[in-house]
Amino acid sequence: MKKNHVGLLSALIVLVGWQVLSMAVNMTHILPSPVSTLVRLWELRESLFLTHLPATLEIILLGMALAIVVGLLLAILMDMFPAVEAMLYPTLVVIQTIPVMCISPLFVLWFGYSLWARLLAVVLSTFFTITINTFDGLKNTKREMQELMRTYGAGRMKIFFKLKVPTALPNFITSLKITLPWAVIGAAIAEWLGASKGLGYFSKRMMTKLDGSAVFASVLLLSILALIGLSLVKWIDRKWVVWRSEV
Repeated sequence: MKKNHVGLLSALIVLVGWQVLSMAVNMTHILPSPVSTLVRLWELRESLFLTHLPATLEIILLGMALAIVVGLLLAILMDMFPAVEAMLYPTLVVIQTIPVMCISPLFVLWFGYSLWARLLAVVLSTFFTITINTFDGLKNTKREMQELMRTYGAGRMKIFFKLKVPTALPNFITSLKITLPWAVIGAAIAEWLGASKGLGYFSKRMMTKLDGSAVFASVLLLSILALIGLSLVKWIDRKWVVWRSEV
């Protein structure tokens, strides 16, 4: 069975199970049905698609861009300078152990309900995986290949760009696959704790009104964002594999 068919079948099973469970519970403010969720999504389409979805998407894209820049920079520094690796690696591990839910209120305290508070929550959720995966890719470049390039007169920068970067790129792409869902979660948590718009803020507001269908509608949009982002990264990964095979 093709992967697409398996995915569709899995989605259908989840929807049917969700519908049956919703009918069994029979409490729409706790567990609305898929149908009522989609109906509510349509009713709130202007607010969701014109205000809250763009706000969340902005946080995710900017946060991921910043996390990629920070992650790549740290990975390169640790690869080039062993002293930096010895100093940074334990620090990064400690930072990674801090739950975003716990530290996000501090971001709000420091930066208020600004864009930076929400961006930092996304960066904290994602940059560690990008850093470590990319660093491992750079570090695991075969020493024999590096020595071979040196015998042909290649300098440090040429070895880095011609050998290490292509070797580490699959690790980097894998890190994006892992971190994209976490970026969505980080954005939602940040908006939940302190924002005036966004899907996380919207779900919190609807929860106070006991509007379960609206809460599920916002969660559904967050899930779709994660799936679209993951599909885009997989597409880039496939293009990279094709390009490498042609080269």
